[in-house]
Amino acid sequence: MYSVVASIDPVAFQLGPISVRWYGVIIAMGIVIAFLVGQREMVKRGLHPDFLTDLLIWAVPLSIVGARIYYVIFQWDHYQDNPGQIIQIWNGGIAIHGALIAAVIVAYIFTKRRNTPFLKIADILAPSILIGQAVGRWGNFINQEAHGGEVSRAFLENLFIPEWIINQMYIDGSYYHPTFLYESLWSLVGIIILLLLRRVNLVRGEMFFFYMIWYSIGRFFIEGMRTDSLYVIGELRAAQLVSVLAIIVGVGLIIYRRVSLKNPPHYKDK
Repeated sequence: MYSVVASIDPVAFQLGPISVRWYGVIIAMGIVIAFLVGQREMVKRGLHPDFLTDLLIWAVPLSIVGARIYYVIFQWDHYQDNPGQIIQIWNGGIAIHGALIAAVIVAYIFTKRRNTPFLKIADILAPSILIGQAVGRWGNFINQEAHGGEVSRAFLENLFIPEWIINQMYIDGSYYHPTFLYESLWSLVGIIILLLLRRVNLVRGEMFFFYMIWYSIGRFFIEGMRTDSLYVIGELRAAQLVSVLAIIVGVGLIIYRRVSLKNPPHYKDK
C-alpha cells in the first residue's frame, strides 16, 4: 500500500481576514516573469521602456474579464438561472482562450493608438505569453483542477515525475492525469523554440503565428484528456474547436503573407 500525504494547502498565507491563494500568487509570478522577458526584448527592439507597462495596465484586467465572459457563455445554461453568480469570479470559472482573445483585442487597439505595428508587438510578446501560460498552469495544480481522467499510481510513477506531483494528483480517492503538467511542459518547449526563432529573423508576424499553432496543437490533444471541458454542442469541446481554428488561421496567414507580400518587414526590423 502507498501512503499519500495531505494535498497542498491552496491558501498561501493570510492577511487578516483575507486568504491569499497560491493560484493568485502563481498567476502573478507568471505575469511578472513574462513581463521581464518581454520588457527586455521590447527595449532591445527600440520601443519605449514604458510601452509594455502601459499595455499591461489595460490588458491584464480586461483579459480576466474576457476569461470570465468566455466561461459564462459556454456555461449559460447555468448562469441564465443564476445571473447573480456571473460576477462571482472568486468562486472559479475562467478560460484561457477568453483571456487570450481579450488580450489580442486590447493589444490591437493599443498598438493602433500608439502608431506601432501590432504584429511587431505580438512577435516580441509571443514567448512571454507562453511563459505566462507555462507558469500559470501550476495554479491549477495547487487547486487540483483542470486535470485529466483517472489513471493508476503506477501510470504516474512510470512518467518519472516527482512524488509531490503524484500525491497532489490523488483527488477524492483516485489518481488523475496531470494535464496541467503536460501543457506546462509543452509550453516550455514552445518557449525554447520561439527564443531560437528570434535568431532566424522571420517575417513579421510569424513568431506570433507559430505561437498560435504550437499552443493550439498541444491544447487540442491535452483538452481531449480533461474532465472539465467547456462544450459547444454535444461532445464538441470548445477549446478543441478554437484550437483547430487557430491552427488554420496561423498556417493560412503564414502562407498568404509569404506569397502575397513583397519585401515584407522582418522580426528585427525597426
